[in-house]
Order: sequence, then structure tokens, then C-alpha cells
Amino acid sequence: MSGTIRILLLDDHPVLRHGVRALLDTQPDFEVVAEAGSADEAVAAATAHAADVALVDLDLGADPVSGAECPDGIAAARGILRARPDTRVLVFTAYDSDADIVRAIDAGASGYLVKDSRPVELFRAIRSAASGEGALAGRISERLQERTQHPDDILTARELEVLALAASGLSNRDLAQRLVVSEATVKTHLHHAFTKLGAENRQAAIATAVKRGLIRI
Repeated sequence: MSGTIRILLLDDHPVLRHGVRALLDTQPDFEVVAEAGSADEAVAAATAHAADVALVDLDLGADPVSGAECPDGIAAARGILRARPDTRVLVFTAYDSDADIVRAIDAGASGYLVKDSRPVELFRAIRSAASGEGALAGRISERLQERTQHPDDILTARELEVLALAASGLSNRDLAQRLVVSEATVKTHLHHAFTKLGAENRQAAIATAVKRGLIRI
């Protein structure tokens, strides 16, 4: 890699994206080679421009015409890495729930940073990602470490996913269709989640998970 770090910036809010770009432009070794406002635009930009780091937001909003939820930053990360396997994906988002963090890492992200981080932390994370090192904020790294140290007490990635989808209002049948599994499998995942959270039902489990920062609604 050359001395200049080439950056692809993905955020669906033009004003926020402009602000982040202006911040990155203050660094002499950074060059924003492409911007994108959606997952599809990000994949197209990654195909057209060789970036060392893709700075990716998770929540990419809804389609302005149909109102349907757009593919999120996780889908964008997977698409970027398919187009450019050598690009390092750094998630830069407002959310830090366990479910979001686990999904991002599972999708191939090299780092995860929340938007309330200081500029110097963002700069450090980009340089770490570009150099091939992990780029995880302190508290996020601690939470991932806790997951590996206490696997029997921690919700698995699938249990987090099922509970997060349940929190959005999906029924067991809807969950089974979304995840392409049987309703019995969904019930098993929910039962395991209830047990680990010490909850007696779905509502209590969701409330506990949200309170602990495991999922968001």
C-alpha cells in the first residue's frame, strides 16, 4: 500500500457524509476516492475505485419512493468485499448493540466504531484497518472478548438475530420465513434466549435484551 490511504465513504445522509469527508480531508495521508448513499452505490463505487478502507454506516434508511427498508450496511459490507476482497471494511455507525457488532464482524468487517468517537479515534481506526490490524473501540473489543469467555451465558449470533427480528414485531411464522428455517427452530432459538436472559416470555426477553444493549428497537 502507498503512503496515501484511499477511502470509500458510505452514509445515506448527504450532510453527515459531507461532514465526515471534510473531517477526513484534514488528514494528509487520507484520500476519499468515492462516496455512496446506498448499499448498491457502495458496491458500484468499490468496483470502480480501489479503496484501502470502506467507511460504512449500518442504517441506510428507507427507499424514498416505496418506503421499504433499504439494504443496510451489512449487505453493503458483503458486497464491497465480494467486489474488492482486499478492501478493509470499517463500520462507523450510531449503534453499538451486540447484535449489530456480531453481524458486522460476521460479514467481514475489520473494525467497528461508533459515531460519538473522537476524530483522533476515527483517524487511528482507519489507519489500523488500512495496515491490516483490527480496529475495534475499547468497549466493543471488551464485549466481544466477553462473548468468547462466557459462551454458555452469552446469546449466540443466531439467537441475537432471532430476538432482534422478534423485537421488530415478526411472528414465529414470519421469523421462520425470513430465516428460511422451521417454526420449531425459531422456537428453540427463542427458548434458549429466554433461558439465558432469565425471561419468561418474548416481551420480557426483548425488554431485557434492549436494556442490556444486546439488541435495538
